[in-house]
Amino acid sequence: MRIELGATVRCADEVLGEVADVVIDPVQKRVTHLVVEPHDGHREARLVPVEIAKSGAEHEIELACTVDEARKFPTVQEFAYLRLGQFAIEDPDWDVGVAQVLAMPYYEAGFSPGNYMEDTGVVYDRIPKGEVEIRRASAVNSADGDHLGHVDGFVVDGEQITHLVLERGHLWGKRDIAIPIGAVADVETDVVTLNLTKDEVGELADLPVRRWAD
Repeated sequence: MRIELGATVRCADEVLGEVADVVIDPVQKRVTHLVVEPHDGHREARLVPVEIAKSGAEHEIELACTVDEARKFPTVQEFAYLRLGQFAIEDPDWDVGVAQVLAMPYYEAGFSPGNYMEDTGVVYDRIPKGEVEIRRASAVNSADGDHLGHVDGFVVDGEQITHLVLERGHLWGKRDIAIPIGAVADVETDVVTLNLTKDEVGELADLPVRRWAD
């Protein structure tokens, strides 16, 4: 199955939304969940187990459930006001995935630099403990420290990742390259590091990944 970030997710009865992010077990290099974001923007993204997903029509993933059943899966996004140095989650079952700072510490009128408000507003994704989250904006770096591009998706056999799809370039110069999972040295939230150099990745052939058969 090809998991393309941004792909439409369709349930047995209607469309649920699209694949916003992918949650991965970084040790076993396998996909565990899809983060599915509704198209209408009025409902929260859900953490959907990959076991119920399969390839559908082009640019689509099908879930073996109804939309109502899918909306019973755990929500992902959380919000917290944190003090400096405070961790967002103190829970043995959950970790912080992709996070965005909404409000940095600020000075109030009449306050001196030594007397400022330290609370910071953070929106973050809550993901299973020990796992990591990858989105389309997640960076792919070479073994020699070069930024190569962004994650476009994954090719999986069951739940096991076989290839990372790397998107390189801009506009008309974009390339899609399938990187074998054996060439992935490390996967952390929002970043993938390869064990290949920039030149070695450049020697890999372009592949028409968006037209691969499942």
